[in-house]
Amino acid sequence: MANSLRAEVLNLYKNLLYLGREYPKGADYFRSRLKAAFLKNKDEKDPEKIKQLIARGEFVIKELEALYFLRKYRALKQRYYSDDSR
Repeated sequence: MANSLRAEVLNLYKNLLYLGREYPKGADYFRSRLKAAFLKNKDEKDPEKIKQLIARGEFVIKELEALYFLRKYRALKQRYYSDDSR
C-alpha cells in the first residue's frame, strides 16, 4: 500500500511541477513553494492523512488549470472583441 501511495505522490508532484511552468509569478517561485509544501509533509506515515493531502493536491491542480484557462480566455477575448462599454 505504501508503494502505491508513493507512486501517487510522485505523480502528483510531477503534474504540479509541469503546471507550475506557466504560473504567473514564475516557475522558480512555484517550484520553491511546491518543494516546501511537499517537504513539510515528508514524514507523514498515516495512509488516510496522505490520501487527504493527495486530494488537496488534486484540488490545487484543478484550480491551476482553471486559472490558466481563464487567463487564456481573457487574452483571446481582448484580442478579438472590443469593449464598447468603456
